[in-house]
Amino acid sequence: MTDEASTAEPVGEAVGRVLGTADATPLQFWTAVAPGSYLQLDDVVVTRRELPDREPVLIAGVVTQVRARHEGAQFDSDVFAIADGTLPALVQEAAEVTTTRVDPELYVPPEPGALVHRAEGDARARALHFDRMDRRVPMGMGRDGVPVYLNADFLDGSRGAHVSISGISGVATKTSFATFLLYSVFRSGVLGGDAVNAKALIFNVKGEDLLFLDHPNARLDEPTTAAYARLGLPAGAFADVRVYAPPRAGDSSGTPDVTSRLSGVDSFYWTLAEFCADRLLPYVFADADDERQQYTMVVHSVAAHLARYAQPADGGVSIDGVRLHSYPDLVDHVVAQLSDDETRAEWAGSAVGLGTVNAFARRLINSKRDLARLIRGDLATRRPHAINTAASAQVTVVDLHNLPDRAQRFVVGVTLKTEFERKEKAGTAKPLLFVVLDELNKYAPREGSSPIKEVLLDIAERGRSLGVILVGAQQTASEVERRIVTNSAIKVVGRLDPAEASRPEYGFLPPAQRQRALLAKPGTMFVNQPDIPVPLCLEFPFPAWATRPAEAGAAPSETMRSITQAADPFAVVGSRSGGISDDDIPF
Repeated sequence: MTDEASTAEPVGEAVGRVLGTADATPLQFWTAVAPGSYLQLDDVVVTRRELPDREPVLIAGVVTQVRARHEGAQFDSDVFAIADGTLPALVQEAAEVTTTRVDPELYVPPEPGALVHRAEGDARARALHFDRMDRRVPMGMGRDGVPVYLNADFLDGSRGAHVSISGISGVATKTSFATFLLYSVFRSGVLGGDAVNAKALIFNVKGEDLLFLDHPNARLDEPTTAAYARLGLPAGAFADVRVYAPPRAGDSSGTPDVTSRLSGVDSFYWTLAEFCADRLLPYVFADADDERQQYTMVVHSVAAHLARYAQPADGGVSIDGVRLHSYPDLVDHVVAQLSDDETRAEWAGSAVGLGTVNAFARRLINSKRDLARLIRGDLATRRPHAINTAASAQVTVVDLHNLPDRAQRFVVGVTLKTEFERKEKAGTAKPLLFVVLDELNKYAPREGSSPIKEVLLDIAERGRSLGVILVGAQQTASEVERRIVTNSAIKVVGRLDPAEASRPEYGFLPPAQRQRALLAKPGTMFVNQPDIPVPLCLEFPFPAWATRPAEAGAAPSETMRSITQAADPFAVVGSRSGGISDDDIPF
């Protein structure tokens, strides 16, 4: 609301007057709703306060509660007599308004009896501070059917960063909103020329639903297309997507372990040499409970020994002249050295007790089944196999749903560590990297410590300056490390569990919105951002990209080849060399 705007009449119909029977304050007031009019939750209204010898003040706000009552009734039973017409009474509706903007900033209360207008057009945009947003990201439609925006400055690190999305699994549509937000950022133009190089890294932990982001949704209809158009977005799929999946268990060819998508998928894995040289052993023990145990000293000692002495050899490694060709072989060799009285001190350190060494050995042995297909000595090292967003598409999807919990933690931890270190070496925030991670409470729990949690904390606290933006989703924000939630400039809530809604982590929600969060339907989200003092309720449109195999239309041909095939169009995905020689042609 500029000075010029403050002298103009509010835009929109008059819907009532400021209530005189309840206290009106500069930050909250009630309005009586005029006969024939109505106000609903989330409506935006504006009223005008005249001042002597000063310009008038416009006070705008959002409806945060509504009520209706019989005036003239004294007893509960009077409602029946009033309904029968034998007792006179009036039905009066009133709405509580929480102030979002005062212009000019003279914090005076609205005057009882002053007209209250429904804010529309520019008046609505000013009331919700949209006019102050130089770069606006469309998030969905408000309850009035008009677009609602997010200030990109609080998303891309300019003034803040990171998004925290909370809600019940399967109902709150957390992942759907996260992907829609990414689509809006990439396609709305808010990143300008930087959008071409901006990247997204998405970890898929449930089913194969996120493997079809580059496929148009076959269920897309005209109303949904029109909804995207109102938001200023084209209705389509993500244009540039690469999918990574783990190799199939027991498959020596390294074929990606996916069933519904048969093309445009690459296997990811780490060679034994990389595992040793990059000191990845701590991520095998990535559970928060592991860090509280004394054997973590053994973990780091063994990792240092492997980095020092393991030499690449025919796809595997050689340690003290012993050639190892698989992760189980490596585990057995380490356990044998720790069991030998002569070599134990060299591997684990002299101050570590035998019980601690045995505890480490038991857990390392238990990891063989989970990690054998991810840490390989039987696949070609020169074949593309690393997850690297800088060399990948705009959107990189890492499929984890077929992996056990320990393997999922290993992949998430090592991948985030690698990507964050790469951004640190680059020393610049551009291009941006958006990291979408569900089940954040599993990887960064409130209690305990782990290598993954430390990486996520680093991203939350330093990622903004390096252009790494965390979009974290969880069922319960109360169980996520506080510093990660606190550093998230944008907080989003879908449907909540009643016990969770009472937690102090949701103190930014007004009481009425906390109650509504218990009833919110899929697609309804409450978004809190620093620019606006009241969370905004919105509905985002049905995804224009396939969210499950049954919805998948035809994908663009350029996304159908894997990276291995893109490097060599005649390559056979899964072959040991990344391609086949003439001598290997099977006919």
